[in-house]
Amino acid sequence: MTTRLLLLADTHVPRRARHLPDDVLIAAGAADIVVHAGDWVDEATLDLLEQHSAVLHGVHGNNDGAAVRARLPEVERFRVEDVEVAVVHETGPAKGRELRGDAAFPGIDLLVFGHSHIPWDTRSPLGMRLVNPGSPTDRRRQPQCTMMLATIDEDAVGIELCTVNRAR
Repeated sequence: MTTRLLLLADTHVPRRARHLPDDVLIAAGAADIVVHAGDWVDEATLDLLEQHSAVLHGVHGNNDGAAVRARLPEVERFRVEDVEVAVVHETGPAKGRELRGDAAFPGIDLLVFGHSHIPWDTRSPLGMRLVNPGSPTDRRRQPQCTMMLATIDEDAVGIELCTVNRAR
């Protein structure tokens, strides 16, 4: 069986964008699982993504207020097929991230994180895959806004970085 995931982080609505892009909502509707690695900013965005998702896993980030923090944990762990997944907003500086990930998340196969708005896809020394989908609304120094589509088939994980069109 293949499970399709949409990976998001750093939506920052309504501070960086007025709303989630249509590309995100369409992808959420097509995914089996939506994962959001924090910095939603407003609770309405959480509600909207819940409405468009079959299953939603998310965490709060450093820019999320009390209402979002009350609904979401700092770290979430779940299993898809034979893959152990963890979600967290911050992982610290890029240098040493993989070693810190191995120490902080033993037994995890896929770690989804955000915070930097910079897409990231690496493997740790112990084989954990670390991915940051970037931001679908606030590209900062990146050439475009992004999200990731992932597929999990038993214990294999495929990741695709996708450009997000912010126009409505």
